[in-house]
Amino acid sequence: MMSSPSKRIRIGLWLAQILAALVYVPAGAMKLFSPVAQVATQIPWAADVPELFLRFIGVVDLSAGLGLLLPALTRIAPRLTIWAGIGSTALQLCAICFHISRGEYFVVPMNLVIIALSLFVSWGRAKKAPISPRGQSLSAA
Repeated sequence: MMSSPSKRIRIGLWLAQILAALVYVPAGAMKLFSPVAQVATQIPWAADVPELFLRFIGVVDLSAGLGLLLPALTRIAPRLTIWAGIGSTALQLCAICFHISRGEYFVVPMNLVIIALSLFVSWGRAKKAPISPRGQSLSAA
C-alpha cells in the first residue's frame, strides 16, 4: 500500500507547476502571436533568428507551460505532466547552449531555475504525488 504524499510535497508540486506555467505560457504566446519587432524589444535574439524559428519556439514554450499544468489539473492523462517536465528540461538545456553560444550568460541562471522546477515536477508526479486519471483512484492504479 502506498503512503499518502505529504501536504507540503503536494503544495510544492502545484506551486512549481503554476510557476513554470506562468513563465512559459506568456513567453510562448508572445513569441507565437506578437510581431517580431515587438518581441525583439523584450527578447534581443528574436530579431536575429528566422521568424519560423521564433514561432516554433513559441509553440514549444506554450506546449511546455500547458503540459506542465493542464493534464494534472484536469486529471485527463495526468502522466503527460511528467513528460512535459522532461521535455521542458530538454528545452532549457538547448536554451542554455543557445544563449552561451551568443554570450548571453545572464540568462543561464533562469534556465537553471526552470530546469529545477521541471525536474521537481517530473520526479514528484512520477514518484511522490502522482495524480490518478479521472474515474480512477490511486489504489486502483
